[in-house]
Amino acid sequence: MTDTRETSRSPEFRLAQGALGGLRQDLFHDAFAYRPLNPMAVDGPVTRRLPERIRRKARWTPHAIVAAFAFFVFAVGLDIGPGNGVFVLVFAGMPAVAVLLTLVRPVLAFWAALSFTPFVAFLGSYGDGWPWGPTSGIAQVVVMTVVAARTRPRTAAWMWVITLAYAFFAATLRGGSDNAASVLFPAALAMLFVTVVQVRREAEETVTAQQTVTAVERSRRTLLEERTTIARELHDVVAHHMSVVAIQAEAAPYRVENPPPELEQAFVTIRENAVAALTELRRVLGVVRAEDYEAPDAPQPTLADLGGLIGNVREAGLDVEQTVTGAVRELPQGVELSAYRIIQEALSNVLRHAPGAGAKVEVSYVLGGLGLRIVNGPARGLVKPSPGAGHGITGMRERVTMLNGEMTAEPTEDGGYEVTAFIPVTREETDQ
Repeated sequence: MTDTRETSRSPEFRLAQGALGGLRQDLFHDAFAYRPLNPMAVDGPVTRRLPERIRRKARWTPHAIVAAFAFFVFAVGLDIGPGNGVFVLVFAGMPAVAVLLTLVRPVLAFWAALSFTPFVAFLGSYGDGWPWGPTSGIAQVVVMTVVAARTRPRTAAWMWVITLAYAFFAATLRGGSDNAASVLFPAALAMLFVTVVQVRREAEETVTAQQTVTAVERSRRTLLEERTTIARELHDVVAHHMSVVAIQAEAAPYRVENPPPELEQAFVTIRENAVAALTELRRVLGVVRAEDYEAPDAPQPTLADLGGLIGNVREAGLDVEQTVTGAVRELPQGVELSAYRIIQEALSNVLRHAPGAGAKVEVSYVLGGLGLRIVNGPARGLVKPSPGAGHGITGMRERVTMLNGEMTAEPTEDGGYEVTAFIPVTREETDQ
């Protein structure tokens, strides 16, 4: 059941409640949390150029900066502190300790700097320095800046508000000069700068993460599209073979005089299974078919149609040299279709990405398989950016992987590109 008290509260009340909850979480609940400052990343545009020995030490740059500020505060305290040795150590040491504390317990460092302020002011006996003296004022600004850099922007805002409230309370409690503006104003500027840098860095990290996810999703979608295309093409090949099986199973009993009933029943079962398989294939095609998919009118191409493909490419302006080695033989239709598509996609890539370059197509009929090599020279014209760059390579790899083959696609030394593939074909597959 919904709590009516929660729904009846005004948005302003809920906003204030959330803000106070954030204050409690940031500055009270985690006040003593141990959060050591991590070393700085050294993979930036400047640090990555440093020698390895210096780069290892550069990781501790933030720690060195904080320690330098602590030493500066301590030195100022020793210079202007009271004459007594114990008092001067306390006067100079407490603000310096608060600065160093930001390295391990940042929120506690803020409360320590604020708590040390009246003691340092009392020890210094400032006539014009209330509530902050030189050492405590510098330490307060440094601590608030470092803590803001190590926490969230909301924490920085709460620290400034609490410091303002403390300054107002101190000025009310003790009349006379009030130097709160000398601390609050530079602290506000420093924390604002740190917060802007923080927000920008987080935004860049978010955008980078989103771009990475988008690139992964785009690559996955491209892979699925290529696999769907391959499945649609191979459907015709498989359907043809299953149709032949069904026809031969139906005609086989008539080729034997007085076949036994068991043989007739076996052929009937084979035919029924082949027809059932064809039906399921059509259903699978319906699942992978795109909305704008149109079944091809002509049969799927094979290597026998490679001459027509190369002729069309030559008419498009690409100088192609074709070489066929080995004993030309008929291969399984799926192998020939995949080989044809690989050559087609490779030549299309040459037209898109290497205008004016020549290309060579080598088809090698070797023992145990089929070898393909498509290589082109460097581009001689203006290369226009292509939004689908890389999709063709993905499709070629999927076709070769489906047939348990191997493929490489890489630039050549002269600035061109080379695609090589080997598709294994066993003797049993060739004889079928």
